[in-house]
This record gives sequence, C-alpha cells and structure tokens, in this order.
Amino acid sequence: MNYLTQKRLISFLSVFILLFLSSCSDDNDDELGNWVESSSFDGDSRSSAVSFTIGTKGYLITGYDGDDYLTDNWEYNSDSDFWVEKTSFPGTPRSGAVGFSLNGKGYIGTGYDGDNELNDFWEYDPTTDSWTQKADFPGTARYNAIGFSIGENGYIGTGYDGSEQKDFWKYNPTTNTWEQALGFGGQKRQEASVFTINNVAYIVGGVHNGAYEEDFYSFDGTTWKRLTDIDDDDNDHQILFSNSAAISFNGKGYISTGIDNTISTKTWVYTPETDTWDDMPNFEGSARQDASAFVFDEKTYVLMGRSSNFYYDDVWEFRPEEIENEDD
Repeated sequence: MNYLTQKRLISFLSVFILLFLSSCSDDNDDELGNWVESSSFDGDSRSSAVSFTIGTKGYLITGYDGDDYLTDNWEYNSDSDFWVEKTSFPGTPRSGAVGFSLNGKGYIGTGYDGDNELNDFWEYDPTTDSWTQKADFPGTARYNAIGFSIGENGYIGTGYDGSEQKDFWKYNPTTNTWEQALGFGGQKRQEASVFTINNVAYIVGGVHNGAYEEDFYSFDGTTWKRLTDIDDDDNDHQILFSNSAAISFNGKGYISTGIDNTISTKTWVYTPETDTWDDMPNFEGSARQDASAFVFDEKTYVLMGRSSNFYYDDVWEFRPEEIENEDD
C-alpha cells in the first residue's frame, strides 16, 4: 500500500469514527429527551382508569378496555420500573371514576358501569392491600368528574349525571362524612382536568353542552379564585381541551394529550406565579384521550388512554425540567 493510499484510508477511518461517535451521542441525547418510554403496563390496555400515588408507588385501578369494565388494581414501583397486581377493587366494575390519595391511603368513587352512573366511595390501604367501603358520595351519581385532596380532606366535583354538573363536595376521612363545598362560580362541565400545587387545586378545561370551557379556577380548600381564562390573549395561545392528563411537578402544572377538536399530543405548562400558560414539547406517544397520570417527588408519568377504539398500555416518563434547562 503506497503512502497516498494509506493517507486516504486514515482520513476515511477518521471521518467514520467521528460519524459513529456523533451517532452514539445523538442516541444518548434521544434517551435523555423530555419523554422517555418506560416498561409497558402488565395488565390489559385501557382508558378512563383511576390513578393516584402513595410514596414511591403508583396505583392504576378500574377503567374500560373496549369490551369490559374493569376492577383490577395494579401497583407501579417507580424506583425499579415494574408492576405488581394487588387486590382487585371490590366495587362494581367501572370507568370514568375519580381517585386521589390522602394520608397514605387511596380513595376511589363515582363512575359508570355501562348502564348506570355510580356514587359509591371506597378506601384502599396499601399497607394491608385491603379495601373498605366508605360513606357514599352525597351528590348525584355521576362519571367524568374530578377528584383531588387538599390538606386533610378530599374533594369531588363537576361531572355528568345525565347533564353536566358544577357542585363540589368535601370528604373528611377522620369522621367519614361529606359536606358541600360552596362558592365555585365556574361553568358546569365534565371531562375537566385538575392538578394541585402547594396545596392549591387548579381546575381547568372540560366541556359543557358540547363546547369547551375556557374559565380557569384555583381552590385552596376555602376560597375559589378565578384566574386568567385559558384562551385569553395574554397567554398567546388558544388552549381549549378536555379529557386530558394533568400533572403537577416542581411548582408548575402540566396538561398533556386529550381532545382539542381532535385527539392530541399537545402539552402545556402553567406557571402560578405569573398566571400564564406556555407550550411544551409534544407527548411522544400516540395521540390519545382519557389517559392517566402518576406524579412522584422526582418523576412523573402519562400512561394508558385510547384513540377511538384502540386502547393503549404504554407508559411514558415526562421530564419537563430537562427541556427548560436546555432552553436556558
């Protein structure tokens, strides 16, 4: 091999190695993107399931798989990324129920069983893997409501009982009693979303009489406050949606997937200090509605959902802080 040929070969190999290393770097960048797919769910694909978190464990319960209303109960280990089936929910199989965690226990209530709206209410204790039926939700039987906890109490409100509703009810787990939480001045709605930041709930989206609702409210357990409407010109975005997954993480609220005239992968972030919304990189799974969400101290996920008659079992970790840091 002459000197010229050797020189060309070395140059070729150098370029090849640089391209290879660049490709590896790109792959690593992709792995560290804003949406990272986790291990798929071990149970049946579904939508409209109840989800809540207790410590480092997430719980996914009930839902609809396209054929059947479900009662199975699955625990997700966020530290090791695996699922374990737990004691099934003993109530009527259902979808469109609400759930929240409070004082180390999970709660689930309302929903739809394919024929009837429901108003029963149940407590799950993960330490004993057992269920206890509690006092029925005192509002009308309904589904597509929202549920959340603030301080020592749980709340259920809005939803559909044959028409959209706007009432809210407070649950006291110590006395196992309900009382109506008055003062919500927003519109009736179903299929809304809720996230909590620093013990304040933010209620947003949903539909009423076939139209998307634009009003946006916060609630601290005592006082309701109307915030900037989500389609206000000050937000620089037209944000109207329903059936979305809601997340609170590091002092901000996030809405992802759902319906905004069509099923969506859009993701939005809300900053309470400025009362403004901004867009985020889109959800990287398939567009869907009626997904669920898990929120942990250091991780957050969007999972399940449906697109028309196709039901999903994928799980996606959302890493919003990495995107924000890249933009700085």
